[in-house]
Amino acid sequence: MTDAPDSAARLFSTRWVHLYEDDTPAGEVYVPEEGPVPLSRRPRERLELNADGTATLSRGGADDRPAAHAARWTRDGQDIVIRAAAGGQPLRIVEASPARLLVRRSS
Repeated sequence: MTDAPDSAARLFSTRWVHLYEDDTPAGEVYVPEEGPVPLSRRPRERLELNADGTATLSRGGADDRPAAHAARWTRDGQDIVIRAAAGGQPLRIVEASPARLLVRRSS
């Protein structure tokens, strides 16, 4: 994962949105929310990281509006691993640039 100062600042100052239609076998694609995000009938997951190690994962709730869930992130080598406080499958950011994150679901 890129450790350039601009990339790190962008990582923590952005709400990232999952573009499931751009996913590849390499992982799930997340882009900044302020960019062009196509409309979707399926609720889009969102991810926010804070420099203090906290995070927020938003998923479609019962009425399809985003429901925020508290999480924490840690470094694992070059990757960032995000674990929701309520449990579930961790997310691993394996590539990061100012315009795109590539995320894998860990077990």
